[in-house]
Amino acid sequence: MSNNDKNTSRSAKQGINTKLAHIGNNPRDYHGFVNPPVVRASTVLYPDYETMRDRTQKYTYGTRGTPTTDALCDALTELESAAGTVLVPSGLAAISMPVLAFAQAGTHMLVVDSLYSPNRSFCETVVRNLGVEVEYFSPDIGDGLAKLMRPNTRILMLEAPASNSFEMHDTPLLTNIAHESNPECVVMMDNTWATPLFFKPLDIGVDISIHALTKYPSGHSDVLMGGVSANDKHWARLVESTQAMGICVGGDDAYLVLRGMRSMGVRLERHQKTTMALCEWLQTQNQVSRVMYPALPGDPGYELWKRDFSGASGLFSFVIKDKSRDEAGAFLNALQYLGLGYSWAGYESLAVMPTFTDRTIAHGPTEGTTIRIQVGLEDTDDLIEDLARGLAAVK
Repeated sequence: MSNNDKNTSRSAKQGINTKLAHIGNNPRDYHGFVNPPVVRASTVLYPDYETMRDRTQKYTYGTRGTPTTDALCDALTELESAAGTVLVPSGLAAISMPVLAFAQAGTHMLVVDSLYSPNRSFCETVVRNLGVEVEYFSPDIGDGLAKLMRPNTRILMLEAPASNSFEMHDTPLLTNIAHESNPECVVMMDNTWATPLFFKPLDIGVDISIHALTKYPSGHSDVLMGGVSANDKHWARLVESTQAMGICVGGDDAYLVLRGMRSMGVRLERHQKTTMALCEWLQTQNQVSRVMYPALPGDPGYELWKRDFSGASGLFSFVIKDKSRDEAGAFLNALQYLGLGYSWAGYESLAVMPTFTDRTIAHGPTEGTTIRIQVGLEDTDDLIEDLARGLAAVK
């Protein structure tokens, strides 16, 4: 049996942590070193004119990839069950890049109203300026999406669970409706919250899976990057557009993300366990009107989450009832372990007070002030103590 045959037979039986430990590079390609080299590159030399003329060597210029970036792309492509993956400089770039690749003037784009706020800003400025009509819909639209589909609908943008309020939408249903109504419609989904460890969009028919690699794959709050993975039908156009715009990432950042990915499965287990404990504790507090976390039994999105996802990450929200934002600000000021800062999925816990003023349909909670929590790797009892300290300050 060849090494390739051994790898193929072994991969069918691999657990996710085994996979994360071995995907992305072959140590035999680099003299046995288990980590790929960090290649910093712009210029690549050719051995002769004929090779340069025919482009017969693998690497041609730094923007077209290096062994380091290829190792990360290969790992993500395997995790996503994709035809290929491109790397971009941030999570927002991972959202904007595929839209720019497939948007056309005079077409129609449907976007879930509960999406990541900077994504909405991109749609309201750049996308509209391209001559694309942008229309929003509620995450609970279900079969009603068919009424919004048009002959010129070219993009359906999804995100589940929703940013800050964590509503779930029926991704397989919406994807099927979009493709049945218009086979040319490209379905894109921001899958950052679940990661491909807990949900694989391409496996249920989504065309483009978007991931802020800044978050769980990196996991250490020290790098910005995004990844876009495509199915066979859309891969060629995605990579062509990315290269045409000169979008790329450096080897150092790619190496950091690849290194972080090795422990992503273990970290997500801890994030999920602690988050569930915090959510259950918050449900017992009189000052909290509701906790928003789809993996929590009783959450409105629980059944969809349970059906489609195999796990949950460490980001959730709760509502401090009957309090204004300024009053609820006392909660944030009292925290000692949870830092006040944006982003999430790092080793440190964070808290922010999100707003929902940009939404037009899927309005956020109105019975109080929403607090979003990023659960890090600290001990559960210490984080509960910090949440109690914050709630006591609000009293």
